[in-house]
Amino acid sequence: MPYPKLIETLIERFSRLPGIGRRSAERIAFWLLNHPREEAHALAKSIIGLREGLMFCRVCNNLSDTEICLVCDDSTRDDKVICVVENPKDLLAIERSGSYKGLYHCLLGAIAPADGVGPEDLKIGPLLERVRAQGIQEVVIATDPDNEGEMTALYLLQQLRPLGVKVSRISVGLPMGSSLEFADMSTLGMSLTTRREILD
Repeated sequence: MPYPKLIETLIERFSRLPGIGRRSAERIAFWLLNHPREEAHALAKSIIGLREGLMFCRVCNNLSDTEICLVCDDSTRDDKVICVVENPKDLLAIERSGSYKGLYHCLLGAIAPADGVGPEDLKIGPLLERVRAQGIQEVVIATDPDNEGEMTALYLLQQLRPLGVKVSRISVGLPMGSSLEFADMSTLGMSLTTRREILD
């Protein structure tokens, strides 16, 4: 016997989420049905708040619920070093490692010609402006160690080198083709502390 349409619609929507199959979606739907109405309202309110209240930090493009994110607003951080990542999830992964205390810049993607994504589609211009305006001494490139990430790192090196800033790349422990957000904290921490300067 099929579920009522309202339940089936909810199951279908939950099963679109990454990592949630139909069986998990059914369990979530029935969990909501078997708990107080307030639970469902709180979940719905959180989802709507996420979509309407979050924005990109106007300085580094990290996700934030204020104009300037908590990292950029932290005066104890080293403001002469910027770590460049592809997206906010990578920034959070590095923060969890506890091995880096500088600033960040999220590109919001990587150069991927096959997908029609070029340098002009990324937040590279604002990065270069920050390096010029803030007297940045080192830029740590922490793009993913895959083809797109390496292509992006090479492009960044070409753009940053004329500015006279030291450019380094995270190093050991991250296999080619992997993603920063899935690296364990100790591996990511080691990659940051053993970063190497990129030389011509």
